[in-house]
Amino acid sequence: MPEAEGQKFDFKGQEHIRGDFLEVFAFTSPEQYIKTETREFVAVCPYSGLPDVAVLSIEYYPAGGLCIELKSLKYYITSFRDVGIFQEEATLRIYQDLQRVLQTERLKVTTIYNIRGGFQTTAVQGSLDTNESLS
Repeated sequence: MPEAEGQKFDFKGQEHIRGDFLEVFAFTSPEQYIKTETREFVAVCPYSGLPDVAVLSIEYYPAGGLCIELKSLKYYITSFRDVGIFQEEATLRIYQDLQRVLQTERLKVTTIYNIRGGFQTTAVQGSLDTNESLS
């Protein structure tokens, strides 16, 4: 991996992401659309260790009969804070962890990162349409 110019800050590996923090509760309305957002998602650039800040949007239908418990989601999201991970990879990881615990295919995770180097990055993983396969 190329080295960053200038200073480099230490960061943790992806094994520090705490998917085990995620908790769910039973919910019996599989056609209810649920959207949860935060402007507080932070991970770090795996080149420089500088923070990558994003709006994180999680949309899903609880087709698996489960909803995400929000306090556990906050703990999980916070576990990314010191982890070096590419923006697109973070989006995929969140999608995979949520799909595992929610047991639904109707899940969409979107990250919109603050501008860095003149570029704003939006990464989308998954779909709410069961006929569309983006995962």
